[in-house]
Amino acid sequence: MYFSYPNLLFFSTLVSGTLLSISSCSWFSAWVGLELNLLSFVPLMITKSNQYSSEAALKYFLIQSLGSSLIIFSASFMLIYFGVASIILFCALILKLGGAPFHFWFPQVMGGLLWPQAMILMSVQKVAPLFLLCYLASVSMMEVYFSVASMLSAVVGAVGGINQTSLRKVLAFSSINHIGWMLSSILVSEVTMGVYFLFYSVISLSIVVLFHYKQAFHFNHLLTYNFPAEVKMLVFFSLLSLGGLPPFTGFVPKWLVIQELVGAGNFVLLVVLLGSALVTLYFYLRVSIMSLTISTPSLVISFADQQGFKWVMPCCMFVNFFGLLIPFVIMIV
Repeated sequence: MYFSYPNLLFFSTLVSGTLLSISSCSWFSAWVGLELNLLSFVPLMITKSNQYSSEAALKYFLIQSLGSSLIIFSASFMLIYFGVASIILFCALILKLGGAPFHFWFPQVMGGLLWPQAMILMSVQKVAPLFLLCYLASVSMMEVYFSVASMLSAVVGAVGGINQTSLRKVLAFSSINHIGWMLSSILVSEVTMGVYFLFYSVISLSIVVLFHYKQAFHFNHLLTYNFPAEVKMLVFFSLLSLGGLPPFTGFVPKWLVIQELVGAGNFVLLVVLLGSALVTLYFYLRVSIMSLTISTPSLVISFADQQGFKWVMPCCMFVNFFGLLIPFVIMIV
Protein backbone atom coordinates (compact mmCIF):
# COMPACT_ATOMS: atom_id res chain seq x y z
CA MET A 1 0.00 0.00 0.00
CA TYR A 2 1.60 3.23 -1.15
CA PHE A 3 0.87 6.74 0.15
CA SER A 4 -0.91 7.91 -2.97
CA TYR A 5 -3.76 10.39 -2.96
CA PRO A 6 -6.52 7.76 -3.50
CA ASN A 7 -5.16 5.61 -0.67
CA LEU A 8 -4.98 8.60 1.64
CA LEU A 9 -8.56 9.50 0.72
CA PHE A 10 -9.83 5.98 1.40
CA PHE A 11 -7.88 5.80 4.66
CA SER A 12 -9.35 9.12 5.82
CA THR A 13 -12.90 7.91 5.10
CA LEU A 14 -12.05 4.63 6.85
CA VAL A 15 -11.05 6.51 9.99
CA SER A 16 -14.12 8.75 9.63
CA GLY A 17 -16.39 5.70 9.51
CA THR A 18 -14.76 4.33 12.66
CA LEU A 19 -15.17 7.64 14.49
CA LEU A 20 -18.79 7.88 13.36
CA SER A 21 -19.53 4.42 14.74
CA ILE A 22 -17.96 4.89 18.15
CA SER A 23 -19.47 8.37 18.64
CA SER A 24 -22.97 7.64 17.35
CA CYS A 25 -26.04 7.97 19.55
CA SER A 26 -28.11 5.37 17.67
CA TRP A 27 -27.54 1.96 16.16
CA PHE A 28 -28.51 3.24 12.73
CA SER A 29 -25.70 5.81 12.65
CA ALA A 30 -23.34 3.15 14.01
CA TRP A 31 -24.34 0.91 11.10
CA VAL A 32 -23.71 3.76 8.66
CA GLY A 33 -20.23 4.22 10.11
CA LEU A 34 -19.50 0.50 9.78
CA GLU A 35 -20.60 0.54 6.15
CA LEU A 36 -18.43 3.58 5.41
CA ASN A 37 -15.53 1.81 7.09
CA LEU A 38 -16.12 -1.34 5.02
CA LEU A 39 -16.40 0.41 1.66
CA SER A 40 -13.24 2.41 2.40
CA PHE A 41 -11.11 -0.59 3.36
CA VAL A 42 -11.95 -2.83 0.38
CA PRO A 43 -10.10 -0.60 -2.17
CA LEU A 44 -7.11 -0.45 0.16
CA MET A 45 -6.91 -4.25 0.19
CA ILE A 46 -6.56 -4.61 -3.58
CA THR A 47 -3.00 -4.11 -4.87
CA LYS A 48 -1.41 -5.01 -8.19
CA SER A 49 1.65 -6.54 -6.52
CA ASN A 50 -0.42 -9.15 -4.69
CA GLN A 51 -2.32 -11.71 -6.75
CA TYR A 52 -4.36 -12.91 -3.74
CA SER A 53 -5.60 -9.47 -2.70
CA SER A 54 -8.76 -9.60 -4.85
CA GLU A 55 -9.79 -12.93 -3.33
CA ALA A 56 -9.15 -11.63 0.19
CA ALA A 57 -11.11 -8.44 -0.55
CA LEU A 58 -14.08 -10.43 -1.86
CA LYS A 59 -14.13 -12.69 1.22
CA TYR A 60 -13.87 -9.71 3.51
CA PHE A 61 -16.67 -7.85 1.70
CA LEU A 62 -19.06 -10.83 1.83
CA ILE A 63 -18.44 -11.53 5.52
CA GLN A 64 -18.76 -7.89 6.55
CA SER A 65 -21.92 -7.57 4.45
CA LEU A 66 -23.36 -10.54 6.32
CA GLY A 67 -22.56 -8.83 9.62
CA SER A 68 -24.20 -5.61 8.45
CA SER A 69 -27.28 -7.57 7.36
CA LEU A 70 -27.54 -9.10 10.83
CA ILE A 71 -27.41 -5.63 12.38
CA ILE A 72 -30.29 -4.50 10.16
CA PHE A 73 -32.16 -7.74 10.92
CA SER A 74 -31.84 -7.11 14.67
CA ALA A 75 -33.71 -3.82 14.23
CA SER A 76 -36.93 -5.77 13.65
CA PHE A 77 -36.70 -7.24 17.18
CA MET A 78 -35.83 -4.04 19.06
CA LEU A 79 -39.46 -2.95 19.38
CA ILE A 80 -40.65 -6.48 20.21
CA TYR A 81 -38.02 -7.99 22.52
CA PHE A 82 -34.70 -6.26 23.03
CA GLY A 83 -33.07 -9.40 24.46
CA VAL A 84 -33.19 -11.20 21.10
CA ALA A 85 -32.02 -8.05 19.31
CA SER A 86 -29.05 -7.83 21.71
CA ILE A 87 -28.03 -11.41 20.97
CA ILE A 88 -28.21 -10.86 17.20
CA LEU A 89 -26.25 -7.61 17.53
CA PHE A 90 -23.65 -9.40 19.64
CA CYS A 91 -23.23 -12.16 17.02
CA ALA A 92 -23.00 -9.60 14.21
CA LEU A 93 -20.31 -7.58 15.98
CA ILE A 94 -18.31 -10.71 16.90
CA LEU A 95 -18.50 -11.72 13.22
CA LYS A 96 -17.19 -8.32 12.16
CA LEU A 97 -14.51 -8.48 14.83
CA GLY A 98 -13.29 -11.93 13.78
CA GLY A 99 -13.78 -13.55 17.17
CA ALA A 100 -14.75 -17.17 17.81
CA PRO A 101 -16.99 -18.93 16.93
CA PHE A 102 -17.24 -16.66 13.85
CA HIS A 103 -13.50 -16.54 13.25
CA PHE A 104 -13.31 -18.72 10.12
CA TRP A 105 -12.82 -15.85 7.68
CA PHE A 106 -10.12 -13.95 9.55
CA PRO A 107 -7.04 -16.18 8.94
CA GLN A 108 -7.99 -16.68 5.29
CA VAL A 109 -8.31 -12.95 4.65
CA MET A 110 -5.08 -12.24 6.53
CA GLY A 111 -3.25 -14.82 4.43
CA GLY A 112 -4.03 -12.91 1.24
CA LEU A 113 -2.95 -9.43 2.39
CA LEU A 114 0.33 -7.58 2.45
CA TRP A 115 1.67 -6.42 5.80
CA PRO A 116 0.33 -2.81 5.74
CA GLN A 117 -3.23 -3.95 4.98
CA ALA A 118 -2.90 -6.79 7.49
CA MET A 119 -1.92 -4.30 10.19
CA ILE A 120 -5.00 -2.17 9.44
CA LEU A 121 -7.18 -5.29 9.64
CA MET A 122 -5.64 -6.29 12.99
CA SER A 123 -5.93 -2.86 14.58
CA VAL A 124 -8.06 -0.09 13.05
CA GLN A 125 -10.81 -2.41 11.83
CA LYS A 126 -11.36 -3.73 15.35
CA VAL A 127 -11.98 -0.34 16.97
CA ALA A 128 -15.62 0.15 15.97
CA PRO A 129 -16.89 -3.41 16.79
CA LEU A 130 -15.08 -3.40 20.15
CA PHE A 131 -16.54 -0.08 21.27
CA LEU A 132 -20.00 -1.04 20.05
CA LEU A 133 -19.73 -4.25 22.08
CA CYS A 134 -19.11 -2.07 25.14
CA TYR A 135 -22.65 -0.73 24.74
CA LEU A 136 -24.04 -4.27 24.92
CA ALA A 137 -22.04 -5.20 28.03
CA SER A 138 -24.50 -3.29 30.23
CA VAL A 139 -27.48 -5.33 28.98
CA SER A 140 -28.67 -7.96 31.43
CA MET A 141 -27.66 -11.58 30.73
CA MET A 142 -25.05 -10.53 28.18
CA GLU A 143 -22.19 -11.29 30.57
CA VAL A 144 -22.61 -15.00 29.85
CA TYR A 145 -22.27 -14.46 26.09
CA PHE A 146 -19.20 -12.29 26.59
CA SER A 147 -17.58 -14.94 28.79
CA VAL A 148 -18.32 -17.77 26.35
CA ALA A 149 -17.07 -15.79 23.34
CA SER A 150 -13.97 -14.76 25.29
CA MET A 151 -13.08 -18.35 26.24
CA LEU A 152 -13.78 -19.66 22.73
CA SER A 153 -11.65 -16.95 21.12
CA ALA A 154 -8.78 -17.60 23.53
CA VAL A 155 -8.82 -21.35 22.93
CA VAL A 156 -9.30 -21.15 19.14
CA GLY A 157 -6.59 -18.52 18.78
CA ALA A 158 -4.15 -20.62 20.81
CA VAL A 159 -4.83 -24.01 19.22
CA GLY A 160 -5.25 -22.72 15.65
CA GLY A 161 -1.80 -21.13 15.47
CA ILE A 162 0.18 -24.22 16.48
CA ASN A 163 0.65 -25.84 13.06
CA GLN A 164 0.71 -22.70 10.93
CA THR A 165 3.69 -21.95 8.70
CA SER A 166 2.48 -18.56 7.43
CA LEU A 167 3.51 -15.62 9.58
CA ARG A 168 0.35 -13.73 8.63
CA LYS A 169 -1.85 -16.60 9.80
CA VAL A 170 0.17 -16.92 13.01
CA LEU A 171 -0.54 -13.26 13.74
CA ALA A 172 -4.18 -13.79 12.71
CA PHE A 173 -4.69 -16.55 15.29
CA SER A 174 -2.74 -14.46 17.77
CA SER A 175 -5.21 -11.64 17.11
CA ILE A 176 -8.13 -14.01 17.75
CA ASN A 177 -6.53 -14.99 21.07
CA HIS A 178 -6.13 -11.33 22.01
CA ILE A 179 -9.78 -10.74 21.09
CA GLY A 180 -10.61 -13.17 23.91
CA TRP A 181 -8.64 -11.01 26.35
CA MET A 182 -10.31 -7.85 25.02
CA LEU A 183 -13.80 -9.31 25.41
CA SER A 184 -13.00 -10.28 28.99
CA SER A 185 -11.64 -6.77 29.65
CA ILE A 186 -14.96 -5.32 28.41
CA LEU A 187 -16.63 -7.09 31.36
CA VAL A 188 -14.24 -5.19 33.65
CA SER A 189 -14.39 -1.67 32.18
CA GLU A 190 -14.11 0.19 28.89
CA VAL A 191 -10.88 1.84 30.05
CA THR A 192 -9.21 -1.54 30.60
CA MET A 193 -10.27 -2.65 27.13
CA GLY A 194 -8.93 0.57 25.61
CA VAL A 195 -5.58 0.19 27.38
CA TYR A 196 -5.29 -3.45 26.29
CA PHE A 197 -6.16 -2.62 22.69
CA LEU A 198 -3.64 0.24 22.60
CA PHE A 199 -0.81 -1.95 23.89
CA TYR A 200 -1.77 -4.76 21.50
CA SER A 201 -1.84 -2.43 18.48
CA VAL A 202 1.54 -0.84 19.23
CA ILE A 203 3.29 -4.18 19.85
CA SER A 204 1.73 -5.73 16.74
CA LEU A 205 2.85 -2.70 14.72
CA SER A 206 6.44 -3.21 15.87
CA ILE A 207 6.39 -6.82 14.64
CA VAL A 208 4.62 -6.03 11.37
CA VAL A 209 7.12 -3.27 10.57
CA LEU A 210 10.01 -5.72 11.01
CA PHE A 211 8.39 -8.34 8.78
CA HIS A 212 7.41 -5.72 6.21
CA TYR A 213 10.89 -4.25 5.88
CA LYS A 214 12.36 -7.73 5.48
CA GLN A 215 9.42 -9.00 3.34
CA ALA A 216 9.06 -12.13 5.46
CA PHE A 217 5.75 -13.96 4.99
CA HIS A 218 6.55 -17.59 5.90
CA PHE A 219 8.77 -19.49 8.31
CA ASN A 220 11.23 -20.39 5.56
CA HIS A 221 11.81 -16.69 4.92
CA LEU A 222 13.10 -16.35 8.47
CA LEU A 223 15.38 -19.32 7.87
CA THR A 224 16.75 -18.48 4.45
CA TYR A 225 17.09 -14.72 4.70
CA ASN A 226 20.38 -13.66 6.26
CA PHE A 227 18.93 -11.44 8.98
CA PRO A 228 21.41 -9.53 11.13
CA ALA A 229 21.77 -10.84 14.67
CA GLU A 230 20.19 -7.72 16.18
CA VAL A 231 17.11 -8.08 13.96
CA LYS A 232 16.69 -11.72 14.97
CA MET A 233 16.92 -10.82 18.64
CA LEU A 234 14.44 -7.98 18.20
CA VAL A 235 11.96 -10.30 16.45
CA PHE A 236 12.46 -12.80 19.26
CA PHE A 237 11.75 -10.28 22.02
CA SER A 238 8.88 -8.65 20.10
CA LEU A 239 7.05 -11.96 19.71
CA LEU A 240 7.54 -12.77 23.39
CA SER A 241 6.18 -9.33 24.23
CA LEU A 242 3.13 -9.95 22.05
CA GLY A 243 2.63 -13.24 23.85
CA GLY A 244 2.53 -11.43 27.18
CA LEU A 245 5.66 -12.89 28.74
CA PRO A 246 6.82 -10.88 31.75
CA PRO A 247 8.59 -8.53 32.09
CA PHE A 248 8.08 -7.29 28.52
CA THR A 249 5.56 -4.61 27.57
CA GLY A 250 2.90 -7.09 26.43
CA PHE A 251 2.52 -8.39 29.99
CA VAL A 252 1.34 -5.00 31.32
CA PRO A 253 -2.23 -5.06 29.85
CA LYS A 254 -2.62 -8.76 30.71
CA TRP A 255 -1.51 -7.94 34.24
CA LEU A 256 -4.32 -5.38 34.49
CA VAL A 257 -6.92 -7.84 33.19
CA ILE A 258 -5.69 -10.59 35.53
CA GLN A 259 -5.96 -8.28 38.55
CA GLU A 260 -9.47 -7.18 37.64
CA LEU A 261 -10.71 -10.73 36.98
CA VAL A 262 -9.26 -11.91 40.30
CA GLY A 263 -10.99 -9.00 42.04
CA ALA A 264 -14.28 -9.94 40.36
CA GLY A 265 -13.85 -13.62 41.30
CA ASN A 266 -14.12 -14.80 37.68
CA PHE A 267 -11.55 -17.59 38.05
CA VAL A 268 -12.92 -19.92 35.36
CA LEU A 269 -12.47 -17.34 32.63
CA LEU A 270 -9.05 -16.40 34.02
CA VAL A 271 -7.79 -20.00 33.96
CA VAL A 272 -8.86 -20.42 30.33
CA LEU A 273 -7.17 -17.16 29.33
CA LEU A 274 -3.92 -18.01 31.11
CA GLY A 275 -3.85 -21.53 29.66
CA SER A 276 -4.34 -20.18 26.14
CA ALA A 277 -1.58 -17.61 26.72
CA LEU A 278 0.86 -20.44 27.46
CA VAL A 279 -0.04 -22.15 24.18
CA THR A 280 0.43 -18.93 22.21
CA LEU A 281 3.88 -18.53 23.76
CA TYR A 282 4.70 -21.98 22.39
CA PHE A 283 4.18 -21.05 18.74
CA TYR A 284 5.82 -17.66 19.27
CA LEU A 285 8.88 -19.50 20.56
CA ARG A 286 8.62 -21.85 17.62
CA VAL A 287 8.92 -18.93 15.21
CA SER A 288 11.67 -17.20 17.17
CA ILE A 289 13.94 -20.12 17.99
CA MET A 290 13.94 -21.36 14.40
CA SER A 291 15.09 -17.97 13.15
CA LEU A 292 17.71 -17.69 15.91
CA THR A 293 19.29 -21.14 15.75
CA ILE A 294 19.17 -21.87 12.00
CA SER A 295 20.94 -19.62 9.52
CA THR A 296 22.15 -20.02 5.94
CA PRO A 297 24.78 -17.37 5.21
CA SER A 298 25.12 -18.57 1.62
CA LEU A 299 21.74 -17.10 0.81
CA VAL A 300 22.09 -13.36 1.26
CA ILE A 301 19.26 -11.07 0.30
CA SER A 302 20.10 -7.44 -0.38
CA PHE A 303 17.54 -4.92 0.79
CA ALA A 304 17.34 -1.55 -0.87
CA ASP A 305 15.89 0.35 2.07
CA GLN A 306 18.47 -0.41 4.74
CA GLN A 307 18.82 3.31 5.53
CA GLY A 308 15.10 3.60 6.24
CA PHE A 309 15.32 0.57 8.51
CA LYS A 310 17.72 2.24 10.94
CA TRP A 311 15.01 4.28 12.65
CA VAL A 312 12.74 1.24 12.95
CA MET A 313 15.10 -0.72 15.22
CA PRO A 314 15.19 1.75 18.16
CA CYS A 315 11.43 2.35 17.98
CA CYS A 316 10.58 -1.37 18.03
CA MET A 317 13.08 -1.96 20.83
CA PHE A 318 11.61 0.84 22.97
CA VAL A 319 8.04 -0.42 22.42
CA ASN A 320 8.80 -3.96 23.54
CA PHE A 321 11.17 -3.13 26.39
CA PHE A 322 9.08 -0.34 27.88
CA GLY A 323 7.45 -2.93 30.12
CA LEU A 324 10.76 -3.44 31.90
CA LEU A 325 10.42 0.07 33.35
CA ILE A 326 6.93 -0.48 34.79
CA PRO A 327 8.05 -2.28 38.00
CA PHE A 328 10.58 0.47 38.71
CA VAL A 329 7.93 3.16 38.23
CA ILE A 330 5.64 1.34 40.66
CA MET A 331 8.43 1.01 43.21
CA ILE A 332 9.20 4.73 42.97
CA VAL A 333 5.56 5.70 43.35
